[in-house]
Amino acid sequence: MDLVPALREPLKKVLGPATAKVMAEHLGLHTVGDLLHHYPRRYEERGQLTHLADLPMDEHVTVVAQVADARLHTFASSKAPRGKGQRLEVTITDGSGRLQLVFFGHGVHKPHKELLPGTRAMFAGKVSVFNRRLQLAHPAYELLRGDAEGEETVESWAGALIPLYPATAKLESWKLAKAIQTVLPSAQEAVDPLPESLREGRGLVSLPEALLKIHRPHTKADIEDARARLKWDEAFVLQIALARRRHAETQLPAVPRKPSPDGLLTAFDDRLPFTLTDGQQKVSQEIFDDLATDHPMHRLLQGEVGSGKTLVALRAMLAVVDSGGQAVMLAPTEVLAQQHHRSVVEMMGELAEGGMLGGAEHATKVVLLTGSMGAAARRHALLDLATGEAGIVIGTHALIEDKVQFHDLGLVVVDEQHRFGVEQRDALRGKGKQPPHLLVMTATPIPRTVAMTVFGDLETSVLDQLPAGRSPIASHVVPAADKPHFLARAWERVREEVSNGHQAYVVCPRIGDEDDDPRKGAKQSKQPPEGDADKRPPLAVLDVAEGLAKGPLQGLKVEVLHGRMQPDDKDAVMRRFAAGETDVLVATTVIEVGVNVPNATAMVIMDADRFGVSQLHQLRGRVGRGSAPGLCLLVSEMPEASAARQRLNAVASTRDGFELSRIDLEQRREGDVLGQAQSGARTSLRVLAVIEDEEIIAEARQEAAAVVAADPELTSLPGLRTALEALLDDEREQYLEKG
Repeated sequence: MDLVPALREPLKKVLGPATAKVMAEHLGLHTVGDLLHHYPRRYEERGQLTHLADLPMDEHVTVVAQVADARLHTFASSKAPRGKGQRLEVTITDGSGRLQLVFFGHGVHKPHKELLPGTRAMFAGKVSVFNRRLQLAHPAYELLRGDAEGEETVESWAGALIPLYPATAKLESWKLAKAIQTVLPSAQEAVDPLPESLREGRGLVSLPEALLKIHRPHTKADIEDARARLKWDEAFVLQIALARRRHAETQLPAVPRKPSPDGLLTAFDDRLPFTLTDGQQKVSQEIFDDLATDHPMHRLLQGEVGSGKTLVALRAMLAVVDSGGQAVMLAPTEVLAQQHHRSVVEMMGELAEGGMLGGAEHATKVVLLTGSMGAAARRHALLDLATGEAGIVIGTHALIEDKVQFHDLGLVVVDEQHRFGVEQRDALRGKGKQPPHLLVMTATPIPRTVAMTVFGDLETSVLDQLPAGRSPIASHVVPAADKPHFLARAWERVREEVSNGHQAYVVCPRIGDEDDDPRKGAKQSKQPPEGDADKRPPLAVLDVAEGLAKGPLQGLKVEVLHGRMQPDDKDAVMRRFAAGETDVLVATTVIEVGVNVPNATAMVIMDADRFGVSQLHQLRGRVGRGSAPGLCLLVSEMPEASAARQRLNAVASTRDGFELSRIDLEQRREGDVLGQAQSGARTSLRVLAVIEDEEIIAEARQEAAAVVAADPELTSLPGLRTALEALLDDEREQYLEKG
């Protein structure tokens, strides 16, 4: 069934090309349906009907009165120096008192024509005082034509809630309101996407009624009814899209991958020097069960920093190699790809030496493929992939290029999903003869509702136990501006860790080379004025490293690491640090994910208030990875009462990543989070709030799963299909599919 023509009507036909163009360009609104779903941001209450004799100051009032007098004055001003400025002064009376109205500039023309002496009208505005006289500046007004209108109109107009819309400089809220009033009758033709049983079961109003009530409410209860209903629409349609996606995945064919009883996986488990945690065993089992089915696995593996996700992923990869397939691990950066390659080869030992002398009986080849490899090494790696010689491949986006061919791709593991483009993941999945199984790993804990909304097409496994032998990390805020001696003590603590045979990280928000210098060569004093921490440029790696090497950390081996270094240089720095040759590594957030140096026990994060909560938690997870306890110092110049300091206190006081991710989400705009799953286009969520509406999202997910299981094509629910097409235009559904 096609969409309702009335709602598909282009706005330029209804409102004229000029207004439609502004709406399309600035608000992304193209059709009548789009405009009806552009909801008010809040509501202003017109003042209750007031007599002119008792007007309250600074309040919004509505008065019914007659125009006694209207005069147009011209004057000179900075905007109109030649005396061309215009001011219209209108005096009104209701028999009990008098009041002056003023209109300026272009706003004088319409009232000058309409507000003639003797005209009766309603006026609404905020009461102010000018020259010791009460006045309303630029009041809204509505002319009353004869007494036939009656007091009823007056009463309803006065008490009305005025919707204020998200507007732009080119299109004020009241113009939007007017445009919406024009198309509001079409709301009657809106086909309801919610199945009737669901709507009645939850006591929700119909869609036409909800649209009417949100745009033209008579009472606050109307607004509540409308919002409750529209939240359900958004949650339900989104969950239907995800449920259909999950259903479609179960229809795709995949090669079941089962590990052989005494193959590579068994040999690997036998050489592990420790036993897996209960959590690792449980999650591994979930993954193996998925891999054994004949449709592709789609699983999100959430694990706290250091919970052993890489080990779980490696066991899944070995199971696939056992069954004759190949497994790929995709990392967001070269540093991380090299690091994963090193740690996998170390963990596997002779099992990673397939085809080599001394390689174990079940061994396979572990190949690294990144963009900066030399031509010969690259050719060699590509050959190993194409022949199937390499069972495990680790690399960056270089793996997605057209030239890269696999012999039999069985599993794709994506590390740190939120840094990896959707199209890239899909391109890689397209390289299998049949769709490969997919495992997405993230160390950023995601609140349950966001997981249901953003990663709703993936089954979720959570690793929340830390392996035995992991050390606790103590975190403290260092208030550098209030207590400079605390910062001096922080550097002493770093020296103490180094003298005990350990190493430290110092993290800065910026690199500090020419390309990234916000001062662009401008001279600037090193010390910012007190309390101006947020006005000066963020501290930079190159400056801080130099200052530390000459100052508080003199005599220690200090090196730098950042994203703009040559890949070989980066790798050399990481190797020296991992080997213990460097005492202190001053770096940007390139070390945020996956860098594993058990001997590093201390981390000092400079300008910590410039990082997000989850990012600080990620960074902190780089220390305390060995047997010695970790220390994380969050340095900030922000004042104690500031929101930034409260955030840092929250990070210092809890190790629970899920709790922190919730704080993070409450403090950021939701769009940032949903943006991970959807295109740069506006998020489709307008009234649904991911954290507050957890219950609705969870219930909508259940309802959606049931609807799709019974009727995957939604043939019996044309209204729902319509809503799906409208809310998730093709591009956005693609994003959700891959999200």
